Amino acid sequence: MRSPFHRLSDLLKVVLSLVVAPQLARAETPTEHKVVSEFLGKYCLECHDSDLEKGDREFETFKLPLGTEMDLIAAKEIIDQVTLREMPPKKADQPSDGERLALLQALRSGVESARGKIAGMEANTVMRRLSNREYEATLATLFGRRVDTLGLTADFPKESAAEHIDTIGKSLVTSGFLLDQYFQSANRLIEMRLGRPAMEPKSWHFTGHFRQYEELEGPHKAVFNFKYLNLYEQPNTDTRQGGYGHIEDFLEGVPVSGLYEIQVNAQAMHRNTHYDPAIFGIDLSEPFILGVVPGDVTKGHIHYPQAIEPLLAQAIMPDDAPKWTTFKVWLEAGQTPRFIFPNGPYESRAAAIQVNHRYADELKKKSGSDVDRGQALRVGALPHIRISEIKIKGPLPEKNGSLEEIAVFGPDGFKPETALDQLYAFGQRAFRRPLNDADRARIKKTYDKRIADKATPRQAALDTLKMILCAPSFLYLSEITAEKETQLGPYDLASRLSYALWGSPPDDALLAAAASGALSDPNELKRQCLRMLDDKRVDGFVNAFLDSWLNLRDLGGMPPPRETTKVYYAENLPEAMKTEARMFSKDLLAHNGSVTRFLDADYTFADKRLAKLYKLPEEKTLRIADGFRRVSLKGSKQRGGLLGMAGVLTVSANGVETSPVTRGVWVTENILGIKPPPPPDVVPAIDADVSGATTIRDRLTKHRADPACAECHRKIDPLGFALESFDPIGRWRVNYAKPKNGKPAPKVDPSGEFTSGETFADFLGFRKVILDHRKDAFTRHLIDQVLSYATGRHMKPVDDFVIEDIFQAIKKDNNGLRTLIVEALTSDVFRSR
Repeated sequence: MRSPFHRLSDLLKVVLSLVVAPQLARAETPTEHKVVSEFLGKYCLECHDSDLEKGDREFETFKLPLGTEMDLIAAKEIIDQVTLREMPPKKADQPSDGERLALLQALRSGVESARGKIAGMEANTVMRRLSNREYEATLATLFGRRVDTLGLTADFPKESAAEHIDTIGKSLVTSGFLLDQYFQSANRLIEMRLGRPAMEPKSWHFTGHFRQYEELEGPHKAVFNFKYLNLYEQPNTDTRQGGYGHIEDFLEGVPVSGLYEIQVNAQAMHRNTHYDPAIFGIDLSEPFILGVVPGDVTKGHIHYPQAIEPLLAQAIMPDDAPKWTTFKVWLEAGQTPRFIFPNGPYESRAAAIQVNHRYADELKKKSGSDVDRGQALRVGALPHIRISEIKIKGPLPEKNGSLEEIAVFGPDGFKPETALDQLYAFGQRAFRRPLNDADRARIKKTYDKRIADKATPRQAALDTLKMILCAPSFLYLSEITAEKETQLGPYDLASRLSYALWGSPPDDALLAAAASGALSDPNELKRQCLRMLDDKRVDGFVNAFLDSWLNLRDLGGMPPPRETTKVYYAENLPEAMKTEARMFSKDLLAHNGSVTRFLDADYTFADKRLAKLYKLPEEKTLRIADGFRRVSLKGSKQRGGLLGMAGVLTVSANGVETSPVTRGVWVTENILGIKPPPPPDVVPAIDADVSGATTIRDRLTKHRADPACAECHRKIDPLGFALESFDPIGRWRVNYAKPKNGKPAPKVDPSGEFTSGETFADFLGFRKVILDHRKDAFTRHLIDQVLSYATGRHMKPVDDFVIEDIFQAIKKDNNGLRTLIVEALTSDVFRSR
C-alpha cells in the first residue's frame, strides 16, 4: 500500500510543474494569502508564535507577498519541512494532503513572484586571494615545472575552509605573517630556479658506508659493515626503522637545483620468504617498488618523514639479482635523495620480533648462536630491498635551456636590452590580464632602482620578478571590471572560469577569447567550458571540489587505531579511497552521467587494494600494476554510489568507532544540503546514563529520552543507522566488535525510519529511499555546492532562483553532471560580480 508521502509526491509533481511555469510568476492573490495564514494558524503557531518561537522560528508575522530576505528564507524552510512531512511533528494534528498541497502551491507562487523584487539582497563575491593549493598550481604553470620540491607553502598559516570549501573569499584572510611568507617563497623560488649559478655536471659514486640509524645501526655494522643500504618497511610508520634510506656521505645534498641522474644497483630480497606473510602485512605476490624522495638534513631527521618529500620517481625491483635502475629527478640545492619502499612491510620492528619468536629454532640452527636482530639479518629471510651501489650525476643540461628560463624570459633567455619588455610580458601572464600604466610604471621603477643599486641586469630582473609575485594582482583574483557593471568583464570571467575548472591560470585560448571580448557571449563561454572539461587539467576541479563538497580533504585527519586497522596504513588506503571517488566523478563528467549515480550506481572504480577491502571478485585477478579499473557492482547490497565508498565512510567516522550521529550529520549536510542546528549547551554527552546500553543504538535511545535531545536526533540518527553496516574504514560488517567483557558481539541493526514516514531495513533500502524521494534535494544541493566553489561565496536565498533554473535545465538532459557544470558556469550567478 502506498504511504501518504508517496501520494503526496505524486500530487506534488503535478503542482510543481504548474508552479514553475512562467504564467505563475505573478502577484499573490488574496486567496493564497488566506491559505498560508490559515495553515500556519491551525498547525504551526502553537509552537512558533511570537511568544514561544520554538527552535528560534517565528511564523506569526509571516505573510504574503514576501518582502524581505528573511521572508524568503522562512518560505523556503516551510516548503522543505512540509514537503518532507517533518512538520507538523507526528504527535500534532496533521493536515490533509489537500491542505499541504494548497500551502505548497501558495508559497511556491509567492517565492516565484518575489524574484527580482526583494531589495537589500546583494550577493557579491568578496575579492579573494589564491588558496595555497591554487598558489602552488599557478607558480607551476608560470614557471613550467613542478614546485612541490620547494615547499613554498610549508610554513604558511593553515587555511580555514568555510563549510569545507577552500575557495570562499571571506575565509581566505591575509595576515602580515602570510605576506612575509609570500616574499620568502617568491625569493626562494626565483633564486633556486633562476638565480642558480651555472655549473658543469659532477659525478658522485657511493659503494659503502651506508649507515642506518637507531636500532638498525648496531646490527648493520656487525653484519654488513654498512656495505648495503636496506629498506625494511614502508615510510612513515610508528617506529621508523628502515623506512627511509639516505646516503650518509651525501648529507650535504646537491650543490645547485637541477635535474640529476641517479643510478641505483638494487634488488628485491626474500619476496618468496617462507615466513607467514601476515607478519609483514603486505601482499608478497606483488613486486617490490623502490621510490625516490628528497631529504634535507637541515629540516629534521634524515631517516624520518619530512614536510617536503614528494615522490620524484619509482621503479620495480628485480628479484633474481641486483640490477642497475636509472632515475632522472629534480632536486633543489641542499637536497639529498632518499629511497623508500612504498609497498614494503608495515612495521619492521614488530615483524623482526615475530620472526625471531616464531622461527627461533630455525634461526638458531642456521646461525649457531642465540637469536637477535643481527642474526635475523644474517641468516633470516626478512623481505626487504637491498641497495649496494649508488651513482649520482648532475646538474644535467636541459635542451634549449631550463624550463623556467624559457617560461619567464622566452626561448632566447634573458636579454638585458629587452629586459623590461620581458618583464612586462611575464607580468601580464602573472596578473592574468593586460598591464595598465600603473603596472608598467611599478615594474620599471623596481627594475631601475635595482640597477641604480649596482645590481646586474639579470639580478635586477630577478628581483623585479619577486615583486610581481608579491603583487596583489598576482595573489588575488582581483577584478578590473568597472564598479558600475554587475557582470564580470571578460578577463575577470576568464580567471574565474579557469580557477573553477582547472585550479590554475587561464591558458592562451581562454585569454584570447577574453581579449576579443567573445567570452562575454554566453555561447562562447559555453564553448570554452566544454573545451576545458575535455582537458586533463580538469583534474584540478575534480580533486579540489570533492575535497570541499565531501570533505575528503580531512580523510586521514582522524586516523583509526593502527592495532585494529593495520591494512589502512599498510596499503595506503586513504590514497586509494580518494582515487575511487575522483575516478568515479571524472567518469560521470566525461560521459555526462546522471548525478543520481552519486546516490546509487551498479559500478565503481577500484584497484587491488579496494577490491580486497570490498571483497569484490576482482581481488583475485587485479594486480597493483593494473591500477584502478571500472568494476561491476550489479546485485551488490553493500556498495553503490557515494554512500558505499570507503572514503566517504571513513571521513564521516571519528577514527576510533562509528557514530550514527556523526554519519547522520554528514549525510544531512553533504547529501541533502540541510545544516542541522548545533546542540544546545544544556544537552548531555551521548554516553551519559547509558550503563545498561550494549550498542550505539541503545545509547542513542537513552540519549533521546532527554527532551532537549529528541527532536534533532529524530531527524539525524536514522540517516546514520543505515551506515552502521560499515566499520570506521568502510568495511562491511554484520556484527560490532566483540566486547571486552566476553559477551557475544552485538549484531548491527541498520534499520530506521525517516521523519517523513519511509522505513528501511538495511543499507540497500536506505539508499533506495534517498534515490526515490531525496534525489531532487540532493541535485539542488550539488548545484549549490558547485556554484559556491566556483564563485568563491556561499549561495544566498536570492540565488535559489538561479539554482532552480539550472535544476530544471539539467532535468531535461537526464540530470547529467557535465550539463550541470556547464549550466552552473554559464549562469547569471557565475558571471556576476
